[in-house]
Amino acid sequence: MSSKRFSNWIFYPVVALVALVFVYAVARFIHIAIGSIYQGDRGAYLQLPTPTAITIRWQTSESGRGLVKYGLAPNELTNIKEADETSDSHEVRLEGLKPATRYYYAYGTKDGVMTSNSEHWFITAPEPESRQSTRFWVIGDAGRAVPKQAAVRDAMLSWVKQNPRKQQAYLDFMLTTGDNAYESGRNEEYQTGFFLPYKNILKNIPVWPAYGNHDARRWAYFDLFSLPEDAESGGVASDTENYYSFDYANVHVIVLDSQVSSRSADGEMAVWLRKDLAQTNKDWIIAVMHHPPYSKGSHDSDNESDSRGRLFDVRENLLPILEKGGVDLVFTGHSHVYERSYLIGCHYGTSDELKDSMLFDNSTNGPYLKSNTKPKPYQGTVYAVVGSSSRADHGQLNHPVMAASKRETGSLIVDIEDLSLKAYFINDMAQVTDTFKIEKGVETIQTRPENCQ
Repeated sequence: MSSKRFSNWIFYPVVALVALVFVYAVARFIHIAIGSIYQGDRGAYLQLPTPTAITIRWQTSESGRGLVKYGLAPNELTNIKEADETSDSHEVRLEGLKPATRYYYAYGTKDGVMTSNSEHWFITAPEPESRQSTRFWVIGDAGRAVPKQAAVRDAMLSWVKQNPRKQQAYLDFMLTTGDNAYESGRNEEYQTGFFLPYKNILKNIPVWPAYGNHDARRWAYFDLFSLPEDAESGGVASDTENYYSFDYANVHVIVLDSQVSSRSADGEMAVWLRKDLAQTNKDWIIAVMHHPPYSKGSHDSDNESDSRGRLFDVRENLLPILEKGGVDLVFTGHSHVYERSYLIGCHYGTSDELKDSMLFDNSTNGPYLKSNTKPKPYQGTVYAVVGSSSRADHGQLNHPVMAASKRETGSLIVDIEDLSLKAYFINDMAQVTDTFKIEKGVETIQTRPENCQ
């Protein structure tokens, strides 16, 4: 074969392969871009709450200049704020508000219909130094518009109605552990699997989402949520919406990205995490991310290839930082079950490497005792997998760090009163099938290791 014929034999297939890859990439780009678009009405939802500000977002079928009217009573909406731009996706930031105060609002467009009734309200966050009682709701892998999702939502609403708080809203905020829209995180799937099912909650209660693997299949997540990359709601600026933190009363919450951001111990997220933990002086520190460091549900944290090693990365690289920083409670999802650990620490290997010394308190429900002094590293952390808010899957459910493991759909309510935290797992039949408690302000019974190295 001549060198010219040989070159042609190599050249043309390579060109064809490159062309095929290019065509696929363009088609994939178009497919993802189209999937990130939704045209239609979307009700109001609340973002970026602080003691003196909040963001209201919504969408209309036709483009216009967004407008919010608000005030201290439904018939006294004397304050007006317009959006900066004309759009069909509206975002209005209300500022100069009073802390811990209920406001009513109407929303729409400057030349269009305003949506208003006494059910549209929000309550601003309390003063930064407040120890006001806090109640929040945790859902995970919830973005399926199925009967179980509705049952879990209604079960929570039934429980909070039966357990009201004096002169406070039924919730202060809600957290998600990711996978907010199935199957591909398309904008339309967010509408059917998230915004419609939770619309009556979202119009009053701010939501703080985590980024899951199904969210990452499209671009809609970052278009839909306004997240505090500049520390708008407390904490340290992360300069990205992938991970962030916020404060509420005496609680500091850190939301991490275990999907696409670097999970290495010296990556940008880890560097930011150390800074954020070092600056907080809140009584309670809570972390949220999608991938669980411990699970024997629909995902197995002992399997290094599960989710391309993300569970291993979280456990080996991020948990030492969280525990050294004094994190009290970690919420994850991804595994479509409910699992909740004992008070544990320093366990960064597989389940067969668990030592008795890593179980700081192996009582089933606590109260788990911790001191409230700074610094407070390695006093133990409770890990909860909340990934069954729309579907429960099979799994061995036998991880040795877990005090409770359940294959049932449900969600978690957390009540914090000063230095006491109590959590309730509520299944889709409004039954509380797991509770645990953490108490602070006392000296721990067992001597803790000064480090885990």
